[in-house]
Amino acid sequence: MQKLGSISRIAEVFFVVSICLSLFATCHILSFSDSLCQEKSRTDLVDVLTINPTISIDIRYATDNNFTHHKLYAVARCLLRRVVAESLSAVQNELRLRGLGLKVFDGYRPLSIQKKLWAAVPDDRYVANPSKGSRHNRGVAVDLTIVDSRGNELEMPTPFDDFTVKAHCDYMNLPDVVLKNRALLDDVMTRHGFLTMPTEWWHFDFQHWGRFDIMDQRLE
Repeated sequence: MQKLGSISRIAEVFFVVSICLSLFATCHILSFSDSLCQEKSRTDLVDVLTINPTISIDIRYATDNNFTHHKLYAVARCLLRRVVAESLSAVQNELRLRGLGLKVFDGYRPLSIQKKLWAAVPDDRYVANPSKGSRHNRGVAVDLTIVDSRGNELEMPTPFDDFTVKAHCDYMNLPDVVLKNRALLDDVMTRHGFLTMPTEWWHFDFQHWGRFDIMDQRLE
C-alpha cells in the first residue's frame, strides 16, 4: 500500500509538471507569434494613403520642382514603415480637428536616389552621405508641412529644401505667425513619436530610427 501511495504521488507530480510544461510551451509560442506580428508591423513598408487617404502628398522628387531640377522618382508615392505611417495618421487626425492637415513632400527614398542627391549637394547638414545612409532610406523619415482646410500651405520659415540658416529650427528672426506655425508643426509631430531635424524645419525622423534597415527598394 505504501508503495502504491508513492507511485500515486509520483504520478501526480508528473501530471502537474506536464501541465506546467504545456502551459509554458503555449505561452512561448503565443509570445513568439506576437513578436513576429510586431516585427512585421515595424518593418512593413506601406503607402501612406492606404493608411490615411486624407493626407495630401506633393512628392517633389517625382517632379523637377526640387533642388536638383530633375525628376528622380518614377512615381509620386509616399511609402513609410507601417508604424511610422500609423503615427503620421494620428498627427493628421489631430490636425483635422483644427481644420488643418498635412502635406508630405517626401517619405521613403531608395538608396540609389540618395546617391544622386549627394552628388548634387555633398553637404551632410542637408543631404545624408549615402555611405552611411539617410533615415529616408530606412523608411522612417518624412518631409512635410501643414496646410489649411483649402490645402494652402501655412507660412513657414522657408520653402521646402531651402539650404540656408533660415531653415534651421533654432532660427528666430521670423514673423510671429511663422514662429507659431513652425512651433505647431514641431509640437504635434513630437507628441506622436517624431524627432526634429536641427537644420530642416520640414524634416522629422521617427523615434528609434536606428532599428530599421537601409533599403534600395523601388518606389513603383
